[in-house]
Amino acid sequence: MKTSEQKPAARLQRVTAQESGQRLDNFLLRHTQGVPKTRVYRAIRKGEVRVNKGRAKPEYKVVAGDEIRIPPLSEGTTQSADKPSLAWERRIRDSIIHETHDFIAINKPTGLAVHGGSGVRLGLIETLRRLFPEERYLELVHRLDRDTSGLVLVAKNARTLRDLHHQLRDDRVDKRYWALVAGKWPAYRASVAAPLAKHHTASGERIVKVDASGKQAETRFRVLERFANATLLEAKPVTGRTHQIRVHTQHSGHPILGDTKYETDLARRCCENAPIKRLFLHAKAITFSVASETISLECPLSAELESVLHFFRQ
Repeated sequence: MKTSEQKPAARLQRVTAQESGQRLDNFLLRHTQGVPKTRVYRAIRKGEVRVNKGRAKPEYKVVAGDEIRIPPLSEGTTQSADKPSLAWERRIRDSIIHETHDFIAINKPTGLAVHGGSGVRLGLIETLRRLFPEERYLELVHRLDRDTSGLVLVAKNARTLRDLHHQLRDDRVDKRYWALVAGKWPAYRASVAAPLAKHHTASGERIVKVDASGKQAETRFRVLERFANATLLEAKPVTGRTHQIRVHTQHSGHPILGDTKYETDLARRCCENAPIKRLFLHAKAITFSVASETISLECPLSAELESVLHFFRQ
């Protein structure tokens, strides 16, 4: 006689005060570790996930006391496959440049996405959550492109995340990037203001272009060092659009060296014989406030980027 298998039941998860303020999708990813991100988003979209018995969008900010219905999401879990190697764990631990009770500051390596997604099973935030399981709340304060290295802030509690997000919206967080661009950047060009819009190529690749119908964007620049056919710039993004610095430098006729997405013939000629194998864009410094204390952090260029500067100085 056949016996019917008992299907896994949905569970109810109450949002704690410490978890309040984070997005619903991030809350679910924390409570369903190992489940593919696409499966979590599908569950939200289909209404399998409920907040206080009602539907909600991924960007909904959960609040203390919310009751979240989490359906069984065991299909296709990748928890064991996603476990970082010991060497990778050491590299991420060594990348921590500052840590307090409220946040962690990481010198993110190039090539590492800040979070998992399409084609990326394990990003920076997922790695940190596995490295520090005792930390119940770890959320990205802001993002960096996968190919950009440098400073990323991770909040350890909802209060710090909300406060830093307010500072970002009010332009009270000072972020500085170093970029090596092709050609001689004009001394008079202290800023670039050009609207940006996202587009997709025929192959489905996402790119950003200067477009009058796009969102307003501004980047300020300062020349740090000049070379025969390249310029080292400090860039301060006033707005925070996707690929903003990369597209604004390209739009100005001086693309960032090593940028395979937005490079031009000029950039390729500048890179001839240079030991550059990655995007030369590094989040160098950041200044912000936590608990009424002003904090300024800097992180050095990698040995790889220093070798590129040495090449151009010869």
